[in-house]
Amino acid sequence: MLNLFRPLLGICLLIGLPLLLSGQEAPRDSGWLRRTADRMFGDSVPPGKPRFLVYPTLGYAPETSLEIGFSAVTLFYAKNDYERNRLSEIQLFTFFTLERQYGAWFDHAVYGDDDKWFFLGKLRFQRFPLLYYGIGPEAPGDDPNLVQADYTLIRERVLRKLAPNLFLGLELDYQRLYNATFERPALPNPLGSAGSRNLGLGLGLVYDNRHNVLNVREGFFAELAYLRYQPGWGSDFRFQGWYADARYYHPMPWSPQQVVATQILGTFLRGDVPFNQLALMGGDQMMRGYYTGRLRDKNYLAAQVEYRFLPFPFAKRLGAAAFMGAGAVAPDMGAFRARDIRPAGGVGLRYLLFPTKDIFVRLDLGITQEGTGIYFYTGEAF
Repeated sequence: MLNLFRPLLGICLLIGLPLLLSGQEAPRDSGWLRRTADRMFGDSVPPGKPRFLVYPTLGYAPETSLEIGFSAVTLFYAKNDYERNRLSEIQLFTFFTLERQYGAWFDHAVYGDDDKWFFLGKLRFQRFPLLYYGIGPEAPGDDPNLVQADYTLIRERVLRKLAPNLFLGLELDYQRLYNATFERPALPNPLGSAGSRNLGLGLGLVYDNRHNVLNVREGFFAELAYLRYQPGWGSDFRFQGWYADARYYHPMPWSPQQVVATQILGTFLRGDVPFNQLALMGGDQMMRGYYTGRLRDKNYLAAQVEYRFLPFPFAKRLGAAAFMGAGAVAPDMGAFRARDIRPAGGVGLRYLLFPTKDIFVRLDLGITQEGTGIYFYTGEAF
C-alpha cells in the first residue's frame, strides 16, 4: 500500500548532505551548492540561540499525483537558557498537488521559563482525499472508498506546572469536516458522512521529564485526558472519550548513542462518534506502514518499540532505527480479540541536522501485511 507522502527529496537530503557538509572533495563547480547547504543546514548557531530552517519537499501518491511544498522548523529555549529550560519546537508543513489539493500542518511543543507553562498541540487544514475502508477490526483493505473533503483540526493543551515534570490543564479539540463527497455511495452511510463540526473540551494530566521533544534519549512521558463533545458547546454530535499515551526512553549502558524507546497508546470513545473522529490506526507515528484510518472504531490499543542508533559509532551524522509494533481496534472495551491484532515494523535512516541541539531528520520505511509506507519528517516518530 502506498503511503500518502513519498519524500523523494528527503532521500536525496539524507544521502547528499553528509557529503556536502563533511568537507570531502567535490567537483569544482559544486562550491555554491556546498555553501548553500552550509547556510541552510549548518549548525554554527550557539546552543542557546533560536534556530530556523526552511526546506522544500517533494512527493507522489496515486491519489494526489505530484506533490510539492515547504517545511519549516523553529527550535528555541525560553529566555535562550538551554541549561535550565527545555527545547521548544514549532513545525510547519505545507503542500500543493497537481490535483489541486492543498494543506498546511502546524505542530508545536512549547515550554515556558522554568516549565511554568506547557503548550502542546497541532493544527491541520487540508483539502485532501481520505481513504475510507469502513468501520471495525474486519474492514476489508482491497476496495477503499475515496472521500474528498475539506478538513480543519485544532488540538491544543494549555498546561500549568503542578510539581516538577507534572502538568495539569485544559484540553481543546475542534474538528470540522465539510464539502465531503464519497466517490461512490457508502452503504450504510457512516455517521457524519455529510460532514460535521465538533468541539471537545476537557482536562489533561501530563507527566513529562523529557528535555528534547524531537529526540528523547532518556525520560518518561505520560498523558491521560478526558474530552466531552456536546451540542451545547457547538458540536453536531454528542460523545466523550478518554485518551492515554505513555512513552519511556532508555539509553543503553554500553552506549548513550543507542536508545530504546517504547510507547503504549489507547483511545476509548462512547456515544455518537462521526466516522472521521473515530480512533484511527496507522500513520507516521504509530503503526507506520498502515494508511491513517486503515482501521477505525471507537476503541484503539497499540504499542511499539524502537531501537535507535543516534548516530552510528562510525559516523558523525548518520544513524538508523528499527521498530516494531502491534495494534487493534474494537467497538467497545470488552470486544478486543487476539485475532484482530495487526503487526507492523520497519527500519529507517537518521541524519543529524543540528548537532548542538541533537535534532535528527528521519526517513522511515514501515512494513505491514498489506504493504509499505515511507515517511520523512523532522524529529523522531515519538
